[in-house]
Amino acid sequence: FKAPSRDHPALYRDLLRTSRVHWIAEEPPAELVREKMMECHFRFRHQMALVPCVLTLNQDGSVWVTLVKPARAITPGQFAVFYKGDECLGSGKILRMGPSVYTLQQGKNREESPKKEEIDKIEPAT
Repeated sequence: FKAPSRDHPALYRDLLRTSRVHWIAEEPPAELVREKMMECHFRFRHQMALVPCVLTLNQDGSVWVTLVKPARAITPGQFAVFYKGDECLGSGKILRMGPSVYTLQQGKNREESPKKEEIDKIEPAT
């Protein structure tokens, strides 16, 4: 897929799934085990700014990563690296991604826009 522009909504995603995460200090963090969810930050390119996210732990040790705002050009095979403050918690390879912002917008547009037949049924106000 080649997007028409660098900032096309098809390049943005806010959900991804990793492989089993390699945790550095504790395996996995106690908060994540206890709550099944944990707020933290992540990045998938070395120099990029940290992005706030929520991790959801899966039984196989992988995580779903829900971003607070969609990020551009996430690609399977890259590594998602997780941070809490300055501490690196661990990382997992990105395996799957949720729908793009573009796909979600298309779905929303289909749900919201009334069909022509419905518009034709509306009586003009007299």
